[in-house]
Amino acid sequence: MKGMHALTVDNLVFGCEGGRLEILLVRHGDGDSIGQWGLPGDWLLDHETLSEAAARVLLDKTGLSDIYLEQLKTFSDLGRHPTERIITTAFFSLIAPDASKLVVGTYQLDVKWFPVNEIPKLIFDHQAILETGIMHLKHKVCHEPIGFNLLPEKFSLLELQMLYEGILGVSLDKPNFRRKMQKMNLLISCDEKQSGVAHRAAALYRFDKERYFELKQQGFVFEV
Repeated sequence: MKGMHALTVDNLVFGCEGGRLEILLVRHGDGDSIGQWGLPGDWLLDHETLSEAAARVLLDKTGLSDIYLEQLKTFSDLGRHPTERIITTAFFSLIAPDASKLVVGTYQLDVKWFPVNEIPKLIFDHQAILETGIMHLKHKVCHEPIGFNLLPEKFSLLELQMLYEGILGVSLDKPNFRRKMQKMNLLISCDEKQSGVAHRAAALYRFDKERYFELKQQGFVFEV
């Protein structure tokens, strides 16, 4: 016997601030989950593709637009929702937390960045979805370049290392990390240093865009 099941999308939007991996969450303002935190999500409408729904949800609930979204996984466990059968497809994105101004969307009480190790209790199976997204991100950072959407156009090697440490949740040896980055021929020196910093100004670099997307296509192995 065939059954009709409700379809939704949920968005995992990751950022990295001060070397800490963060996730964007919304606090619900209506329904059974009022007052609770969860991933930005909503129903799939009849006229939408999954990608269109994911983009609409981000705009409606957080104010974010023109964000690259990658389909992560579909979650269909029978008990993932307490009252009905709902199947959700999760989308995955990386942005700088200060890249866009957040807006509290319709039927939301709040929208906020949280460090992934300091999140409130999440609705339904959103914790499991988040953990899947973190594992995907850790795999991704070891097999393709990460940072194009998470770092400013010009950045120091320390900022790049802190990004990797924040995602992987480990401390990396500075000389070894820098050797690996230089071996990839991924960085171009800007021939300038940081300004307005209290510590010794560090040299600034930018990504070689052509090399970045070449590595993204062919992949590599970054051993921790």
